[in-house]
Amino acid sequence: MSLEAVVLIVVAGLFAVVSGVNDGGALLATGLKLPTVRPATGIITLVVLVAVVPLVTNQVALTFVTRLASFDEPGGQIAMLLAVIASLVVVTVLSAKGRPTSLTLAVVGGLTGAGLGWGLEVSPGAVAQVLAFGLAAPFAGGLLAWVVIRLLVSVTTARGLRRWHWVGFLVQTFAYAANDGQKMLAVFMIAAGFSGAPPAYTVAAAVLFGLGTLYGLPKAGRTLSREIIVSRPLHGVAAELSAGTAVLACAAAGMPVSMTQAIAGGLIGAGVAQGGGRVRWYAAVKIVAAWLLTLPASALLGWTLALVLKGFEDVEFS
Repeated sequence: MSLEAVVLIVVAGLFAVVSGVNDGGALLATGLKLPTVRPATGIITLVVLVAVVPLVTNQVALTFVTRLASFDEPGGQIAMLLAVIASLVVVTVLSAKGRPTSLTLAVVGGLTGAGLGWGLEVSPGAVAQVLAFGLAAPFAGGLLAWVVIRLLVSVTTARGLRRWHWVGFLVQTFAYAANDGQKMLAVFMIAAGFSGAPPAYTVAAAVLFGLGTLYGLPKAGRTLSREIIVSRPLHGVAAELSAGTAVLACAAAGMPVSMTQAIAGGLIGAGVAQGGGRVRWYAAVKIVAAWLLTLPASALLGWTLALVLKGFEDVEFS
């Protein structure tokens, strides 16, 4: 195994932990005000599904690896490594400044920029298609939540809401494992040179993801369930059902989208359905601004890192 592959595998492990910090807490945060799914039970469920679902379908991981740019070409491992580094740097900086953002957006930007900088073949059409789905996901989550919360009010009771919480949590978690969570598998694919989903790698990614989730849950819970909206259990359940449905639909098309964006959209849609005053629009605008900054910043950093490193290689071998 080459040095580049070893380094990329190590970075892939770190990336899985950061994915747990950034995404896992958000998946559990919406239901924190309901005791139905305990945090420990939720984390175990997340880990199991993130490990198992890619064994059934890994189309979104293949989109990251094959449709955005030709990472199977010479230099693809290095470009992927630089893309992951760029995405981690951007997400870390924005989070430190109190602007939580989408790691999936950062990865798409990093892959595009690093691919261009390294001279790989990048597909503008595929990049545009992924961005279109990514833009649509939070709006779809919001619109669905606007409908779902009205239906829940009319058909369920407080006890029934707990059952709907379990349904929403499972739908949302399955959707994450079938879509957003597969960015972790994509990095391992390039690092180790496989195209399927070997159980050893899916389990390793899932366990590291679970550790990150355990660490990141408190902060993510404050951001989504307190900052965006004055959240009630009903809002969380509606957001889970809506975000999970929207992300599953995108997974069926093989398009990676951000679960955290879909959840945020779902919370806003549920809040608007019961009066826009429940939504903290300042916090929502701040998060959207971070999303808009994430992709170009990651693309620029990935492109710059690729140009610099490729320049050093060209000088060394000239």
